[in-house]
Amino acid sequence: MNSGQPPASKIAGDSLFARIHAAVSPKKSKKPLSPAPAAVPRESTAGREFERVFCYFDEDGDGKISAAELRNCLRAVGEELSPEEAEEVVESSDSDGDGMLEYHDFARLAVADEAEERGRTLRLAFEAYELEGKGCITAASLRQALRRLGEDWGVGDCRNMIKKFDLDGDGVISFDEFELMMG
Repeated sequence: MNSGQPPASKIAGDSLFARIHAAVSPKKSKKPLSPAPAAVPRESTAGREFERVFCYFDEDGDGKISAAELRNCLRAVGEELSPEEAEEVVESSDSDGDGMLEYHDFARLAVADEAEERGRTLRLAFEAYELEGKGCITAASLRQALRRLGEDWGVGDCRNMIKKFDLDGDGVISFDEFELMMG
């Protein structure tokens, strides 16, 4: 049993959760949602959304998603996974080794996929300000990026902004500091 994510090469295009979410949009729903298994928590909006998606994928209502059920639901939105790819996705998140995804496995898979997507987005945003190839945002690169956005900040203003988020005091913003700054 492997607790990691499936390789990116196995699931191309949109994030897996975006593809899963598309599979259950109201206009594409092929059947009414079955009642959720009793063990599924309902305390948050996100939890209720995961539950709704999980119940849609759980076609036979047994409280678990098989590789075949995963393939069927993705196929409903035009996404194809081979049987091997579906098995790999299930195996990568199956916490009890039964070859099926329970709710918590499915939610963890979706959250991990969203976190991966957020990381890629943050990296692209960081690179928009890190213009000198030094792996950090300097006052000069921040000023240059802001000018491209139509803002005319002085180097001193940029240094002051960097000071607010420069946790290690080195005068620049590293990716880790940028990630914290973006919350």
